[in-house]
Amino acid sequence: MLEKEFQYYLDHQSELVKEHKGKYLVIKDQKVIGTYDTQSEAYSETQKEHEVGTFLIQLCDIGTESYTQTYHSRVSFRKAYTT
Repeated sequence: MLEKEFQYYLDHQSELVKEHKGKYLVIKDQKVIGTYDTQSEAYSETQKEHEVGTFLIQLCDIGTESYTQTYHSRVSFRKAYTT
């Protein structure tokens, strides 16, 4: 669902790292709409104005170790009991 946003990050990673290294980027519609110091701050601030699932939060750093995949779901699980 957010493939275009992640591809935007990949295509522009080197220039984004020069400007935002170590920050969490919020990417929506193939552009950076916010930069934050923590992932939780990026999420809590962005979800105030944008629907969850419509933006990507990505740690901005060199290489592939910074790539993240976070999935948010409204599904809840409960323990199944057997007798």
